[in-house]
Amino acid sequence: MTLRFLAQKTPPCQFCAQLCCGCAIGSRPVDQHIKGLQALGAEVTIEAGYIHAKAKRLKGARIVTDMITVTGTENLMMAACLAEGETVLENAAREPEVTDLAHLLVAMGANISGIGTDRIVIQGVERLHGAQHSVIADRIETGTFLCAVAAAGGDIVLKNVRTDILDAALDKLREFGVQLTVGDTWIRAQMDARPKAVNFRTTEYPGFPTDMQAQFMAVNTLALGSSHVTETIFENRFMHVQEMNRLGADIEIEGNTAMVKGVEKLVGAPVMATDLRASASLVIAALAAQGETLIDRIYHLDRGYDRMEVKLSAVGANIRRIK
Repeated sequence: MTLRFLAQKTPPCQFCAQLCCGCAIGSRPVDQHIKGLQALGAEVTIEAGYIHAKAKRLKGARIVTDMITVTGTENLMMAACLAEGETVLENAAREPEVTDLAHLLVAMGANISGIGTDRIVIQGVERLHGAQHSVIADRIETGTFLCAVAAAGGDIVLKNVRTDILDAALDKLREFGVQLTVGDTWIRAQMDARPKAVNFRTTEYPGFPTDMQAQFMAVNTLALGSSHVTETIFENRFMHVQEMNRLGADIEIEGNTAMVKGVEKLVGAPVMATDLRASASLVIAALAAQGETLIDRIYHLDRGYDRMEVKLSAVGANIRRIK
């Protein structure tokens, strides 16, 4: 296996509204953000596609979002910290990143209760102050490297991780056949056999994360047996399927479900990264493939992973970034 990245300074493309603005994986409306801010007293208008909002001071309110929204919960929680009175966020997202933000805000002087639940109560304060805070380890990066072991085999230890927020991913990795030894801040992963096919369905935390769907599908392409992967969060998050099939995978899509028949081997080929997690899944597939794989448009990858090629090289991968 040889894997090469093609590094580019690439202009805006058909997959992104602008470079590094986010992935075109489906509809990402901001209506719940606007609804919440209006409930807090903001005057919001939309002109020529731009959102204009203003308020002298927001006032607390009870806000029930129509759906669970991570960034919506974060935005409204931050806005409510300095609003006058009490704000209650119902149907709030429970992702660890939301909880981590809440802990930072509390350290800065915010009054927040219900942290980690779907009902967050904020008592507005006059001002916030500076604080020191350590951001939690990236659970998706951790899961990505564990998937690389599941697909390519090996024995690695990941340090400085948060094992308590990885339950759904770790359960599926064990189903693949990965031997996991878990400490408080480290995980050892060992894999010396072909993985077993695993079915999974994405959902909100604490369920299986949509941001791990593509990486786990990459492992399933090489697994013994067939599997079903159902995506319930974003309607356009199977763009990696066509690229994986270029490597020899056998994947068919019906609606929001991908049916994966495991193959004995993948074969290297030129592929194109279409979004952040799709990029990571192609790296995983390429690590296990025979021959050389060239991955184009890796600026997607760089938005979510710090020097991935350096970290993988350190554990024996034949991988390099080229211009």
